[in-house]
Amino acid sequence: MVASQCLQMNGNAIGKTAQNQLLLPMGPPDVLPVDHVDLEFDFSDVFGVAPPQVPSTLNTNDLVYDEPEVICSRSHSLVGPTTFTSQSMKLSKLTLHETEYDLVVDADDDTAGDLLNDQSISVGLEDFEVLKVVGQGAFAKVYQVKKHGSSEIFAMKVMRKDRIFEKDHAEYMKAERDILTKVNHPFIVQLKYSFQTKYRLFLVLDFVNGGHLFFQLYRQGLFREELARFYTAEIVSAVSHLHANGIMHRDLKPENILLDAEGHVMLTDFGVAKQFDESTRSNSMCGTLEYMSPEIVQGRGHDKAADWWSVGILMYEMLTGKPPFRGGNRQKIQQKIVKDKIKLPAFLSSEAHSLLKGLLQKESSRRLGSGAGGSNEIKSHGWFKSINWQKLEGRDIKPSFIPQVAGKQCIANFEECWTSLPPVLDSPAASPKCNENPFKGFTYVRPAAPFLHMNQ
Repeated sequence: MVASQCLQMNGNAIGKTAQNQLLLPMGPPDVLPVDHVDLEFDFSDVFGVAPPQVPSTLNTNDLVYDEPEVICSRSHSLVGPTTFTSQSMKLSKLTLHETEYDLVVDADDDTAGDLLNDQSISVGLEDFEVLKVVGQGAFAKVYQVKKHGSSEIFAMKVMRKDRIFEKDHAEYMKAERDILTKVNHPFIVQLKYSFQTKYRLFLVLDFVNGGHLFFQLYRQGLFREELARFYTAEIVSAVSHLHANGIMHRDLKPENILLDAEGHVMLTDFGVAKQFDESTRSNSMCGTLEYMSPEIVQGRGHDKAADWWSVGILMYEMLTGKPPFRGGNRQKIQQKIVKDKIKLPAFLSSEAHSLLKGLLQKESSRRLGSGAGGSNEIKSHGWFKSINWQKLEGRDIKPSFIPQVAGKQCIANFEECWTSLPPVLDSPAASPKCNENPFKGFTYVRPAAPFLHMNQ
């Protein structure tokens, strides 16, 4: 959950870069032109009357879990370019000469036994050289790091335990680590290592530096339908993989969808993701408001169908430049999500209209992708008729847009307000105190690919 507070962009710095790589007509205004919009689709005309705004009666066999509220902000951590640099800072400077970063901790610390008894530890903070800060949020900073003795570049997410405990989010942090160890998909960022010290948790992930979809949408205004179809298909593929493995993402938005150097999407940030089974529903208010489904907003209990709503919002934003429900305070946006009819621009194809209506169905049980066919209901939709899913998931379809990336260490697609910060860890106020370390077993090293174990 890396959210940034940087809201400014240097338009002159990105304008020349974007001029020669237009993805569609240049940026639309906040309100679409009258001659291109105002096709109102009443969902009751297509799917029947929307449900009343009262908590629905759940199946008695369904289990509903309450969780701490997590409302994520629109992130702007990657929205501006800066010049390529390879400046680095040695780990000795990063640690501020404090001993808290050592894996050997004081014997009287409550978590000492758990850390010392974790025999699987084979990588730690001393194995990495910190290069740059590339993002920051309420619980974490993200650093660009290089593994000593190699040319490998990673993103290191560093989370403070005291802040995690303060917000009662330990379960979310553990779930993020556990979920990342279970997924293996060409369009999902991989966890390479995880470990902990007395004060912090560390996730070491793929470093993806092509910018996120918010960055590209800001530059281009909106995508032509062909490119939006390609991105949406890769997102659908990634979400399908998550659901097949019993995982809901719950915070799908352009800021959490990165582009790699080859132009493929990479889904990231599993800070509010949840493992589920078909008989469970979650009752938490979580995600980013503009992308929340009606059932999350109303607290009616939600399942994996909430992700498909978010995919519909993403598709709408890619095609029109703005999410459909926006403006006003939090309460007004919530009311729009639950009550408002969606307006579909006339310049979109009929197939795009049809898919958007299916994904943005306010009743989750009637939403496309929630039926017995699951994600195949979406993949087989007419809007995707040109997509060869096997080739897509083999990364054999070349994107029509390639981000400008000058090598593995390039940070041109990260906001300079972060990359200009000194890469130092801020000190926690105090060591978190608990009877038992809730992060026992947090350490992880991703196994080598199976073919590497084969005899040559």
